Amino acid sequence: MGAVRVLRSEWTKVRSVASTAWTLGLAVVVTVGLGVLISALVRSEWDDMPARERVAFDATYVSFAGTSLGQLAMIVFGVLVVSSEYSTGMIRTSLAAVPRRGVFLAAKVAVATALALVVGMVTSFAAFFAGQAALGGHSTSLGGPGVLRAVVGGGLYMTLIAVFSMGVAVMLRGPMLSLGILMPFFFLISNVLGNVSATERIGRYLPDQAGGRIMRVVTAPGDDTPYGPWGGLGIMALWAVAALACGYALLRKRDA
Repeated sequence: MGAVRVLRSEWTKVRSVASTAWTLGLAVVVTVGLGVLISALVRSEWDDMPARERVAFDATYVSFAGTSLGQLAMIVFGVLVVSSEYSTGMIRTSLAAVPRRGVFLAAKVAVATALALVVGMVTSFAAFFAGQAALGGHSTSLGGPGVLRAVVGGGLYMTLIAVFSMGVAVMLRGPMLSLGILMPFFFLISNVLGNVSATERIGRYLPDQAGGRIMRVVTAPGDDTPYGPWGGLGIMALWAVAALACGYALLRKRDA
């Protein structure tokens, strides 16, 4: 089967899975909605905000307050794109039709990544503009220093979350096992390692901790992180590539 036909086949699979629409739609709604809520709360409590917090205030980053929950939907999307075929047994049919497993995986990841990128960018720009509207007089503009980079980076961050999840799902195959590892990792383990002084230097190199810096415009006082916004996103991209590489290595060796 030619590469174009494989891509079309994977696009058909993604469209036919009902969870695709609602997971990606949920990512948009949660990210934008929570970002607007937090921005509105910041605006209402601005007069009571301590001076040190006003100095470090990052209007752009506040808009992305919902990303921490919105990425949950992107994780689910990435896992289900891969593991749904394993849970239904369709993986045997797919690999029989496309015996070149590298082509099969590349097509699946390419289609899902393109879709995640479109949704991620729409979500990021929508969250920014909605959040700035809610901030009122404390807002910033897209033309401000570093703002466009942060907004575009927000979309790339959401995309890489999905790609990393796909890599983990290829390795583990089962949706429950994949989600059972990814959810605690991103919502508990990473936060603990990144906020405890004894493990902070390790935690800053985890995918979400490193990648999340791309959405920041203002550097907090005393921040000694040894990499910048693009460096952090690069670290996150390396995690995603490593997850896919490990997944591909296992896909080649084991039976469907």
